[in-house]
Amino acid sequence: MRLKGRDGEETRMKHNIRFKVNGDECFLAVDPWRTLNEVLREDLNLTGTKFGCGVGDCGACAVIVDGETVSSCLTLAVSVDGKEVMTVEGLAPSGEELHPIQDAFVKHGAIQCGFCTAGMEMAATHLLSHNPSPSEKEIRAGLSGHLCRCTGYNQIVEAVSDAAETMKSRKPEEVQP
Repeated sequence: MRLKGRDGEETRMKHNIRFKVNGDECFLAVDPWRTLNEVLREDLNLTGTKFGCGVGDCGACAVIVDGETVSSCLTLAVSVDGKEVMTVEGLAPSGEELHPIQDAFVKHGAIQCGFCTAGMEMAATHLLSHNPSPSEKEIRAGLSGHLCRCTGYNQIVEAVSDAAETMKSRKPEEVQP
């Protein structure tokens, strides 16, 4: 919303929001119309989350908010006030070792141009947190709505299946982002 101040100058009404992103507390003043994608990329420099179609069709901007996958291009930043957000950068927070999902994507050649990778990895994270032993059909359903420009779907499905096996053999604290 834009208002005129006493001096006639246009002012913007910003909203103060507080949320966690990848485990870190964030306090920001944001315009009410800004998307979570814009705030993550422009204000927090978390550029792993891509901007794709802008209408929630491609999945490149997927992040996890309070345990659910959302399209950050459609999610207003003000709506995450008081919530927890995880981006692809949060999968391997130490930066020293890849998360099993990321490792499997590399191992299976599921990263081609890389544009869909972050969204696919976040969808896989969500899927495996709810279903640690998915079938191929369940993996494909869990990744539906995430488009790969390079059509690397078979490698992506194989990577998610491999990551599920790897994650089952590890202790929970070894795979929790």
